Amino acid sequence: MLYDLIIIGGGPAGITAGIYAARKKIKTLLITKEWGGQITKAIDIENWPGTKKISGMDLMKNMTEHLKEFEIEIKENKEIIDLDKKGDNFILNDGEQTYEGKSVIIATGKIPRTLNISGEEEFRGRGVSVCSTCDAPIFKDKNVAVIGGGNSGFNVALDVIKYAKKVYILEFFEEMKGDAISKDKLAQSGIVEFVTNVSVKEIKGTKFVESLIYEDRKTGEDTEIKIDGVFISVGMEAKAGFTAKLVELNKIGEIVIDKDNNTKTPGLFAAGDITDIKYEQIVIACGEGSKAVLAVMDYLKERS
Repeated sequence: MLYDLIIIGGGPAGITAGIYAARKKIKTLLITKEWGGQITKAIDIENWPGTKKISGMDLMKNMTEHLKEFEIEIKENKEIIDLDKKGDNFILNDGEQTYEGKSVIIATGKIPRTLNISGEEEFRGRGVSVCSTCDAPIFKDKNVAVIGGGNSGFNVALDVIKYAKKVYILEFFEEMKGDAISKDKLAQSGIVEFVTNVSVKEIKGTKFVESLIYEDRKTGEDTEIKIDGVFISVGMEAKAGFTAKLVELNKIGEIVIDKDNNTKTPGLFAAGDITDIKYEQIVIACGEGSKAVLAVMDYLKERS
């Protein structure tokens, strides 16, 4: 079967693209390994227009229910492992089945790098977070640890110091890697403690996070700090490896697009966190998903 459009990804960008495509009556297939991506990890979202507060899971439920109101074919629990172009059309493979489309939108997002330590997954959404924009307000007057002393960790800490009582920034290397201006701002807050040359070993708690154990990499000594929350900021990984034959990737593995969501291959578009757009927010990803479909419409008109 030949589709007009195949959307890869079930996060905000992919779902929005699906809604727009269905409303435009484009023959569309949406393929996703899972729904939501990073949005489902957010405890409370307070910057979604029209909704004062909603959990990431509930917002994703609303989005998927909205999508499924339309006539759109969906393949769930499927992950595309290869994407190529044959003639004018694209061929996608999930290891079991192939799909063919006149156009494709890649919206697979990113996944946060993990620490692979005890308590990390157990307390995800119960004190462990990867989204300070979403979750920082929850830790008002609480003690918080930010793991990662690069610019991304500093940006997280700058969000968190607006609310928290105490912030520990834990860095694996001997020096913080973030820029000096941000470090100065954090130091001037009076509530930030920089801890370098440490390896985080365990996150502990009962129902919610209660403490964290780290090891001094020089002395081997363990230290336990009492905290209420942990923000993990040791980098994100773009899930774009399967696209490498047809797109340009920047130095951190993001897909390079133009202002209309075009990749270097005609008919192949990308949207959301997988791309090299500057900001990574739910509302921006949704906007990028809608833009990509409008660009697909123009492409299909020119092709016909």
